[in-house]
Amino acid sequence: MTRVLFVDDDRAMCEAMSSELEGYGLQVAWRCAADEAFELMTHEEFDVVITDLNMRGMNGIDLCRRVAENRRDVPVIVVTAFGSLETAIATIRAGAFDFITKPFDIEDILVAVERAVRDRSLREEVRRLQTALERPAEDAELVGSSSVMRTVHDLIARVASSDVGVLVTGESGTGKELVARAIHRRGPTPAGPFVAVNCAAIPEALLESELFGHAKGAFTDAKLSRRGLFAEAHGGTLFLDEIGEMPLGMQVKLLRALDEKSVRPIGGNVAVPFEARLVAATNKNLEAAVEEKTFREDLYYRIHVVHIEVPPLRARGGDILELAQYFLRRSADRQRKPVTGISSAVAERFLAYTWPGNVRELLNCVERAVALARFEEISVDDLPDRIRAYKHTPLVVAADADELVPLDELERRYVARVLDAVGGNKSSAARVLGLDRTTLYRMLDRFGLR
Repeated sequence: MTRVLFVDDDRAMCEAMSSELEGYGLQVAWRCAADEAFELMTHEEFDVVITDLNMRGMNGIDLCRRVAENRRDVPVIVVTAFGSLETAIATIRAGAFDFITKPFDIEDILVAVERAVRDRSLREEVRRLQTALERPAEDAELVGSSSVMRTVHDLIARVASSDVGVLVTGESGTGKELVARAIHRRGPTPAGPFVAVNCAAIPEALLESELFGHAKGAFTDAKLSRRGLFAEAHGGTLFLDEIGEMPLGMQVKLLRALDEKSVRPIGGNVAVPFEARLVAATNKNLEAAVEEKTFREDLYYRIHVVHIEVPPLRARGGDILELAQYFLRRSADRQRKPVTGISSAVAERFLAYTWPGNVRELLNCVERAVALARFEEISVDDLPDRIRAYKHTPLVVAADADELVPLDELERRYVARVLDAVGGNKSSAARVLGLDRTTLYRMLDRFGLR
């Protein structure tokens, strides 16, 4: 529950505002003197301070300065009847988060509190990630601590010590090769070679030679014999990316090589043995490809002993900010720019965007932002247009096909479903629904969900 400290030298105003704000689900403490309010902050935690500007003794601007100097993490909202430009500038320079003029509606206060709490939450998350990312180099390959990524890390740890075939699936740009490298690094032969080949990038006529090698004179341009990638991977790991694009004829030869643990170079008479772990990856549905007869069923079961699915970035929640901070630090070091963080407004854009290009798109975005950044934090102006202009559209939940319900009931069910999905966190629910928290509270009252 959001904790608010309200400060005004008018006791009646304090009592009225306290009652009003508590009616909207906020927990409120109040003081009639700024110095008493600041003293209370040394003993209790508050999410936001709302203070009148003109008060006897310490005024609102002085309180802003003291909070900014001692509790920079707590946003201050200043309320005044004297709404001149000079006054507004003075409050912002003193460290105020927002400035509201009297007379005001309670909605004005609630919206300002919502914005202040969200800004504070995002800043705390960014600071936490800056600290959390001081990690050993060997753990930096797969950044992310969400539940879906913990599942990926767990599978990697459990399968790494064996030599069974691993199939890694996921959308383009999710980091499938990083998973393969992590399996190799944690396996029994981390010092051995890691050989990666993209099956979709090599023409069909050259793929067999690339994988198995060829003897001198095997074809017109074969002036020298050449070891294939299977032989190169001996004692390590062979990573076959985009294996779903491999031609059927080549699939037969690959299966034979895996079964016999040897390959015969094109034009050669002697089989070359190899011992290498195979990790394959694809963004295609191989089960559907098997049904459509475009991928061999026997090869599918040979490479698909353990399946690791890498989730899309949009399903990884706070990992987005963790990855962004990691990429920012790496890009800033490489570009030699004094950029150290992301603003709360950028963090909000990152969390709202759907990232169709996944981690690869996020990396591209951060590298661009660092290159364009003029300050220590990247700002919204440094982001690509598609992310700056992106508008989140809430999903709609439908009633059962055979059930017709009023629109209000459909809306009530969806709000309840969102609340359940976010564990009852009203700020998160409001963000998912695309509402400010004031509107959400009114809906909860209307639907009896408070």
